[in-house]
Amino acid sequence: MSAMFSALSVRNYRIYAAGAIVSNTGTWMGRVAQDWVVLTELTDNSAQALGIVTGLQFLPILLFTPFAGAISDNFPKRRVMLISQSAMAFFAVLMGVAVLTGHMQLWHMFVLAFLSGTAAAVDAPARQSFVSEMVPKAKLTNAVGLNSASFHSGRLLGPGVAGLLIAAFGTGPTLLLNALTFVAVIVALLMLDPRQLSSKPRTGERGRVREGIAYVRGRPDIMLILVIAFMHGTFGMNFQLFNALMSTEAFDKDVTEFGITGSIMAIGSLAGALMAARRERPRWRLLLGSLAAFALCTLLLAFSPSFTLYTLLLIPTGFFALNVMVSANSMVQLTVDQHVRGRVMALYMTIFMGGTPLGAPFLGWFAEQFGPRAVILIATVMCGGTAILATIYVMRHDQLRLRFRATWPRPVHLVRMTEPLPEKVT
Repeated sequence: MSAMFSALSVRNYRIYAAGAIVSNTGTWMGRVAQDWVVLTELTDNSAQALGIVTGLQFLPILLFTPFAGAISDNFPKRRVMLISQSAMAFFAVLMGVAVLTGHMQLWHMFVLAFLSGTAAAVDAPARQSFVSEMVPKAKLTNAVGLNSASFHSGRLLGPGVAGLLIAAFGTGPTLLLNALTFVAVIVALLMLDPRQLSSKPRTGERGRVREGIAYVRGRPDIMLILVIAFMHGTFGMNFQLFNALMSTEAFDKDVTEFGITGSIMAIGSLAGALMAARRERPRWRLLLGSLAAFALCTLLLAFSPSFTLYTLLLIPTGFFALNVMVSANSMVQLTVDQHVRGRVMALYMTIFMGGTPLGAPFLGWFAEQFGPRAVILIATVMCGGTAILATIYVMRHDQLRLRFRATWPRPVHLVRMTEPLPEKVT
C-alpha cells in the first residue's frame, strides 16, 4: 500500500476511517445549516449573534476538555466515544426538529450549541488519542494526517452539499440529515476488534488533570506548540465566521456561494492533509513556515476585490492552515508518554479550540463595527506575529529542537535484539 495511505492497512483504522468520513461530511453540512439559520431565519444577518453561537459551541471545550482528558485516560476510549457520539446525534435531531417545525428561537440555538459542544468536548480527547490505539507508532503520523484528510474531505463535500440541500429543501431537513450521519461512526466503533487495540494497561490508579498539566510544564517544546495552537485556533481558524460574513456582507452572495467557500477551502486543506500523511515526522521549520504562509494568505484574503479571487485564495489558505494543525498535533502525540497522552491531548484541544469562545464573540462584534475585512486582518497580525516570535525563540533555544529529536523513537529494526533497547531520553 502507498506510504500516503499506509495506516489503512490496519483493519480497525480502516473501518473507523470509513465511518468518520461520513460523519465529518454531515458535521460540515450541519455547521453551514446552523449558521444560515442564525443569519437569515433568527436574525437579520447579525454577525454578533453568529459569533455568540460559535462561542457557545466551543465554550465547553475550554471548560470541560481537561477533565474529559482524564476520563479518556481512565476509561476505554471507544466506550467514551460511543456515548459522546450518541449525545451529539441526539442534539442534532433536536435542532433539526425545532427548525423544521418552526419552533426554533435564538436562545434555543444558544442552548443547543452549548449542549452539542459539551458532548464534543468529551469526545475530542478520546478521539484524538484513540488513533494511537488503532495503529502502531510507526504509522501514527500517517494516521493523524489521514484523520485530517477525512475531516477536510467532509469539509470539501459538506458545505457544497448543504448549500444545495438548503436551497432545495430548507435548513430543517439538512440538519436532520446531519444527525443521521452520526450513525456511521457509531456503527464503525461497534465493528472494531477490541483485541487489536493497543490500550495501555490499567493499574487502578486514576489519572488526574494536574498530572497532565505538570507534565506539559516540564516540556518547553510542547508549551511552545500550545502557544502556537492557541493563536492559530483563536484568531486564525475562524473561517466559519469569516466566510459567512464575506459572502453576505462584502460580496452580497446567498447560501449557495457561502457553501462553495467552505468546499473550495477544503480543496487546499485536503491537499495539505494528504501531504502531511506522507511525512514520517513533522519538523519545526514546517510548523513555523506554514504559520507564516497562512498569515500571508489571510492578508491577501482581506484585500480581495472580488468573490472569485477570494474563493481561489481559500485554497492555499486551507493548505497552510492544515499543515499547521497536523504538524502541531503530530508533534504533541508522537513525543508524549502514553500514560498521559489523553490528558495532554485534552490540554492541546482546550488550547486550540478553547480560544474560540473567547475570540468569536469579540470578532463578531468587531466585524459589525469595522467590517469583515478588518476582522480577517486580525488573523494576519496575530498569526504572523506568532510565527515571527516563535521562530526567533526556537533559533535561540536549541534544546527545543534537540528535545524533539531525543523523544523520537529509534526504528526497532535498527536495534539488534541481542542488545537491550535504549532507554528513552527525558
